[in-house]
Amino acid sequence: MEQKVLKQRQIPAHFKLHSKPNAHPEAIIEGGHFRFTIMTPQLIRMEYSGPGCFEDRATQTVLNRSFAVPDFRLIDHGNRLEVITEYLHLSYDKQPFSRHGLSVRVRNGQGHLMSVWNYGDTPQDLGGTARTLDQADGAIPLEHGLLSRSGYTLMDDSASLLLEEGGEVEPRRQEAQDLYFFGYGHDYLNCLKDFYQLCGPTPLLPRYALGNWWSRYYRYTEDEYKGLMERFELEQIPFSVAVMDMDWHLVDIDPQYGSGWTGYTWNRELFPDPKGFLTWLHDKGLRVTLNVHPGDGVRAFEGPYLAIAAELGMNPEQGDAVEFDITDPEFLQAYFKYLHHPLEEEGVDFWWIDWQQGGVTKVPGLDPLWMLNHYHFLDSGRRGNRRLTFSRYAGLGSHRYPVGFSGDTIVTWESLDFQPYFTANASNAGYGWWSHDIGGHMLGYLDDELVMRWVQFGVFSPILRLHSSASRFNSKEPWRFNKVAENVMKQSLRLRHRLLPYLYTMNRYASREGLPLIRPMYYHHAERLEAYEVPNQYYFGTELIACPITQPVDKQTGVAEFKAWLPEGIWVDYFSGRVYDGGRKLSLYRNLESIPVLAKAGAILPMADLTEYTSSVANPQHLEIMVFAGCNGCFQLWEDNGDAVEDSDEQWCSTEMLLSWGEAAAFKIHPASGNTAVVPERRTWKLSFIGFADSRVTVMADGGDIAAETGYDEVSHTLTVIIPELPVASSLEVMFASARISVNRVEEEAFELLNHAQILFQLKEQIYRVVKEASGPAAALASLASMDLEHSLYGALCEILTAR
Repeated sequence: MEQKVLKQRQIPAHFKLHSKPNAHPEAIIEGGHFRFTIMTPQLIRMEYSGPGCFEDRATQTVLNRSFAVPDFRLIDHGNRLEVITEYLHLSYDKQPFSRHGLSVRVRNGQGHLMSVWNYGDTPQDLGGTARTLDQADGAIPLEHGLLSRSGYTLMDDSASLLLEEGGEVEPRRQEAQDLYFFGYGHDYLNCLKDFYQLCGPTPLLPRYALGNWWSRYYRYTEDEYKGLMERFELEQIPFSVAVMDMDWHLVDIDPQYGSGWTGYTWNRELFPDPKGFLTWLHDKGLRVTLNVHPGDGVRAFEGPYLAIAAELGMNPEQGDAVEFDITDPEFLQAYFKYLHHPLEEEGVDFWWIDWQQGGVTKVPGLDPLWMLNHYHFLDSGRRGNRRLTFSRYAGLGSHRYPVGFSGDTIVTWESLDFQPYFTANASNAGYGWWSHDIGGHMLGYLDDELVMRWVQFGVFSPILRLHSSASRFNSKEPWRFNKVAENVMKQSLRLRHRLLPYLYTMNRYASREGLPLIRPMYYHHAERLEAYEVPNQYYFGTELIACPITQPVDKQTGVAEFKAWLPEGIWVDYFSGRVYDGGRKLSLYRNLESIPVLAKAGAILPMADLTEYTSSVANPQHLEIMVFAGCNGCFQLWEDNGDAVEDSDEQWCSTEMLLSWGEAAAFKIHPASGNTAVVPERRTWKLSFIGFADSRVTVMADGGDIAAETGYDEVSHTLTVIIPELPVASSLEVMFASARISVNRVEEEAFELLNHAQILFQLKEQIYRVVKEASGPAAALASLASMDLEHSLYGALCEILTAR
């Protein structure tokens, strides 16, 4: 008991994770050696203990068992019991868990039997994510996830260590089975929400984390790094995070100490004034993270060695290394006190924990990566800012410690092709904030098109962090590539910062509503087979579907193919304004300048207007609202100060936007409400109505007519309304004389495709004549099919002709 009290005194208060581990007594069914806790009608905790002792403390994975008690029936037959909820029917023989003694029948929302689980069955789930993509050159195996087409999954928490109230992590005292049965059928989003309630919500990211990150494993000097940041500013390429890989610290050390992989002492030959350097980066609007590989502990050449050795009762004069032992509470505190906090006082904002030394500690079953993630994340908020760390995935529950570092991938098309699926699928484990090495890290080959496509994917991924190896030939500055790639990369990086208002609202939804930014298509279309057949296609927030292109363009046509499935309804291409009818599979073709990103009819997309360039990630004074034709729509823009340590209702400002589609079509922006102190007092508005036919508009502010600049772009089907500065407390309304969906420019788009195609001129003429003269799309397709055209050319023409 004294030892336990001593440990509690050693653990600082900010290392204590809030939890509610005790279930409501009325939800518990307990016998001599078994216990069932009915968490929800679709979630049951199942425990078996030989000694009859059950665990009520929080674990590494599970924090909260305090759910509202659901309706259920208990039928006790003496030697067997049944538990029946709206969706589950558990049968148990009161003996040690066995295949013939424990089963659960799962029913869907209509009451139909979906599946039966018997103890010992391995659920066939949809997969989750993986610890790392280190050395990955294409697809790798994934760990189990929480969702399954068969309707159930199982989470085994038996080996998970315990979280004590004082903040320590302790092994379980005895072996027992501790299982959680998720029987949610195809109600995937509800399954995730209850998982987050059970295991803790995804934290709200600081706003700066959603901007662009610059990272490179390279031996920069202070002057070189400053010069690079100034070049980015000159080129109007925005970044919000500066990532310093391991060469910030001493690397070339005396061989008696081993390698220089681990380090905590600035290399003053490269960075003579670390604090001044970090201050300079902050003045440029950049947050800073430093890379650490903590596995080798602290050796005698390190600046903090004397202090940390003395703190831990060692004789510094002997020069023995301080062993890295994250399980020792005294080392844990000294690790932060002497190795990290002083560097944070100099200006380090958060840490890149680059643990690559396996999963073994002195405590059996305790993964050092999990310990590092857990305590680094909690410690990162001690200065009153929002918590953040940057590290690899350590199993279910790791969503509590964003952001995820996916590791050192190989620079190949195969690596890129795997990442959209890998990223979306991670949501099946509740893990929504992966950060990849955009452009790939090492080895592989130089391919300008590959890097460009990777950056386009990065815009529509959770975190956009450029990265590369130490090779002098491998870096991601846009100007190192051909002009097409350079321009596309620059536009993509600017687009990411333009998307910040949308991304930050989705950040709130991920944290509060359990709605990951990136979601596989089957989350919203679980009963459609096609939704499972497009692994690289995903929802990006509430308004968009992204289809990253991961294959090279066809050399003849200059376009690349994406095999997509569009749900029912009308969809509008974000970049081109082309309108599509949904409810079908189709191939989408794009040139080098864009990828297919489709907005649902009625989508409303708030963005920063960077016409007057800025790299600031603050809530913008100049907003662009993209509104997509075809249906009623609504959007709630959420803003706060971007870095408050706690997420409270009082900190938020909301701005509601509504599109009414039909005869009296109008778009309205309501006055900002809530904590308006976090947004500019006045804002300009650029309203871009995409997929709209041209129309006269009337613009009103607070009920009175105001002047506005309007224009229409025939190529992108975009009606633009520019409104001068208004108080955010004002309402704004745009009324349309006639709101109609634009007609696709079939002939013009076909001409554009043919004009750039590397084919015979005579063939171009024949194809164009068919497109112009055919009585309709069906007749045109029939004629084109008879011409034995190359696949990419025929497919791209099909898309143009049949989009609507």
